[in-house]
Amino acid sequence: METGESLVRVDLAAESVAYEPVPESWRRDFVGGKGLGARYLYEELEPGADPLGDGNVLLFLTGPLTGYLPGEQRYVVVTKSPLTGAFLDSYAGGEMAGRLAGSLGDNVGVLVSGRADRPVRLEVADGEVSIEPAADWWGLDARETDERAGEAAVACIGPAGENGVAYATIASGGGDHHAGRGGAGAVMGAKRLKALVARDGPPEPDDDLRELRRRYEAAFADDDTGRWQAASETLETLDFANEVGVLPTRGWQEGRFDGAEGIGIEAVRDAAHDRERADDPVPGGFQIEGEDGESVPRGSTPISLGAGLGIDDFDAVATLGSVCDRLALDVISGGNAVAWAIRASQEGLIDRELAFGDEDGARELIAEIASRANPLGTALADGVDAAAAEYGGDDLIPSVKGMALPAYDPRGASAMALAYATSDRGACHRRARPVEVEALGGTDWDDADRVDAVIAEQDRRAVLWSLIADDFFGEALSKTLGADWLAAVGREYDPAELRRVGERVWTLIRLFNCREGFSREDDTLPRRLTEPLQGGPNDGAAIDAAGFEDVLDRYYERRGWDVRGRPTRETLERYGLEDLELDSHHD
Repeated sequence: METGESLVRVDLAAESVAYEPVPESWRRDFVGGKGLGARYLYEELEPGADPLGDGNVLLFLTGPLTGYLPGEQRYVVVTKSPLTGAFLDSYAGGEMAGRLAGSLGDNVGVLVSGRADRPVRLEVADGEVSIEPAADWWGLDARETDERAGEAAVACIGPAGENGVAYATIASGGGDHHAGRGGAGAVMGAKRLKALVARDGPPEPDDDLRELRRRYEAAFADDDTGRWQAASETLETLDFANEVGVLPTRGWQEGRFDGAEGIGIEAVRDAAHDRERADDPVPGGFQIEGEDGESVPRGSTPISLGAGLGIDDFDAVATLGSVCDRLALDVISGGNAVAWAIRASQEGLIDRELAFGDEDGARELIAEIASRANPLGTALADGVDAAAAEYGGDDLIPSVKGMALPAYDPRGASAMALAYATSDRGACHRRARPVEVEALGGTDWDDADRVDAVIAEQDRRAVLWSLIADDFFGEALSKTLGADWLAAVGREYDPAELRRVGERVWTLIRLFNCREGFSREDDTLPRRLTEPLQGGPNDGAAIDAAGFEDVLDRYYERRGWDVRGRPTRETLERYGLEDLELDSHHD
């Protein structure tokens, strides 16, 4: 029952839709999702293409197992990031993923190029894609757009994407789910593409897939990760980070938040209702009733908009999260932007009175960012690095490759420093999370252990995101990497071959980033992280700059990259990528 043999190519400038077969070697070597998106992005883009220009492309892709795996279904958006200028893959859950897979039929996804001369949307149904006018949708927020589409599932931008905010998201489920970090929503806005609408239901699994799903659901429910997810989703992340002293607090000045109890998991449970999702054996999140209606908070919301801004009132944090969701604005980058502005205000760098703990001030500034209402809002809309370039204060909020750091302060878990620095899309805690073992487990790692742990997790996640498996359920696939699931849809791999897929995908993306001008200098940590952390069990901890360079050397050597971070010729040959070698990378 192998499916997904074609790609839909949409040229918005030419108003054309075409269907083309995916090269079989690409499907074999890159599987789907992240891997296949990376291969297309490398092929389609000219080096140095403007992320917001007509030359960039935007891919909406499902994986070979979308609609079948337990857990939350996901789709991926792949493009060149307007925030970082690097490769970007961003994932969203909810019903959109399964319905997109069902609506696409035998197509793996949609590649969008060009720019429409007016707002449009893409309608997907019965394996066909059409370009439809959307002028009357332009200006709507995520929830309003979702309502406009009726019974269909929608992936859309809000005002942030329309205004080109460099960390605008692509929202689905009315803003409950987001393809979040890196600004894919801004790329969509630049193309005048308001929404992708999926009209059909999810694909129907056959009896073999149903049985496989039943077995894995039972195993996952009894797994530590399954029990943790059922109990708290990602919202316990704040409590964990606070406990071990790596919670970024008040603009990355402290590692613990004295108001954490008011915004942690127990506060969420007190505010939640209707948690049962009868159609999903893995609980789908907490429903919170706010002043703008219901929302589903994620772990990043109380971290970035709560502890990060010094706000200890859960209702206030939930409201700020709902504002970002409706604007379709990344809560992590948005929270860091507001934190930067507060610290810049305290340092006298900007003429604006802002303070930690001020919900109203934060909400006002978020609206200014989404609308680019004034010079400060415009600068912050391009990211904390752009704001620092305009006003000063480049050491206020840490970032890597232009992306502000998310959930964990690496001064309290040094393996995370390497994970952030070498992440393919900028500072990201989802490419590898060794902090969960190193900090909470008290593991006594040496540098070689840290390198091995980061590489193993990066490669494993590259495979799982090529399948497009839910992060949590992906833990249940750690041994087989989904080989048994792929066999059930007619694609035969063994786990060793899939591990090699992960290595290949990671190498290809590194090659893409090198082609875009990235090198060792971009795999560095901001100066702020070499300064002592304040408070908590890691009080006084800091990243040793010289020691980090030694670890980075070890990482490059293990990856088969040269001292500047470029894959060597031998490495490219090992993964069958020698045809993509650029002489300028090997002078």
